[in-house]
Amino acid sequence: MKTLVFNPFSGAAGDMILACALDLGADRKEVKELVEASAPVSMDIREVMKKGIRALDVRINVPEKEHARTYPEIVDLVKAAKLSHKVEASALNIFLKMAEAEAAVHGQPDLEKLHFHEVGQNDALADVIGSSAAIHSLNCSSVYCTPINVGSGTIECAHGTLPVPAPATLEILRRGKLYFRGGNVNKELLTPTGAAILSHFAKPVEAFPQGRAIAVGYGAGDAELPGPNVLQGVLLEPDAHLIQDIIEVLETNADDVSGEVLGNLFEELLSMGARDVAIIPATMKKGRPAHIIKVIAKPEDSAKLARKIIIETGSLGVRVMPARHRLMAARNIERIKVELEGQEFETAVKIARDSEGVLLNISAEFEDCKMIAKLSGVPVREVMRRAEEVARKLFS
Repeated sequence: MKTLVFNPFSGAAGDMILACALDLGADRKEVKELVEASAPVSMDIREVMKKGIRALDVRINVPEKEHARTYPEIVDLVKAAKLSHKVEASALNIFLKMAEAEAAVHGQPDLEKLHFHEVGQNDALADVIGSSAAIHSLNCSSVYCTPINVGSGTIECAHGTLPVPAPATLEILRRGKLYFRGGNVNKELLTPTGAAILSHFAKPVEAFPQGRAIAVGYGAGDAELPGPNVLQGVLLEPDAHLIQDIIEVLETNADDVSGEVLGNLFEELLSMGARDVAIIPATMKKGRPAHIIKVIAKPEDSAKLARKIIIETGSLGVRVMPARHRLMAARNIERIKVELEGQEFETAVKIARDSEGVLLNISAEFEDCKMIAKLSGVPVREVMRRAEEVARKLFS
């Protein structure tokens, strides 16, 4: 399967994302016809040069001045466009992200009364529908986005002079957990539409995932900047067909904490969202017995977990390990039935596959097997073996 990586070193807008996806191989004729059938616009596609880089430029031509639309009006227009299920669902979710961000910024909890200004125009409608159709047509198993250059300075809009990134754009970035940075260009480089499309489709990464590039595309922006104003997209064939995940490893030493406190901390950290917890015996200076507490966590959970460690152990600090990437298998839980001693029992099993769907591992849920062992009198190790044997026949 393919992986799509957006690299917004010069920001991103809806038309840049659309152009980038088309340059990567999405069907230009099909997407153009869909866009022009979905909104009262015409769409031009041409090749341009941006500071020495050949890029695809998409122009959405709107014939007349438009009025601001409400969020429900946008939803009705998307539903009336008779899009495929995937494209419609993506377009609706992208506009919902923009609506929720605008509502949060303006303190308007009722989305039914929310008015769009710039993002409610026909060109934004075309950008969202076109980008959704083009990205889906690339048929990638995963989509990632490297840190986005948002620009700097201020912009003029319907609400007056606003900082860059604009408040609604910043709210979309926050909710989508996308990495971003300010640039040295005094201009808005990331639009709300661009942020919402990337937030819907892409997972954040700090650098390109490991793999082999099979296609590179560039979508041109309108402005002339000191550097090339393009959005870079890369289609990768990922190594080992494993899924990239983003984690942080928290670690601290504890030399004056009882086993009871450590046991309680173990349970507390898992309940708070830690992916895994390990408490390792160690010997510190002067021969003092101690423990190393090591926690695997999602980046957004690190701060609260570190605080919990400090409160519970009295530690003065928690180290955050610099390595933040891991490769992992896709995992899902299935329920199966296993027969033991003339009785039928049900247990959960964890199925691990790579991105190609190839089975990597099957493991029985220990707590279920432990309960079955008590009820049946069969050793828990044998229960687990039988459960995994049944699961392998069902899911191989």
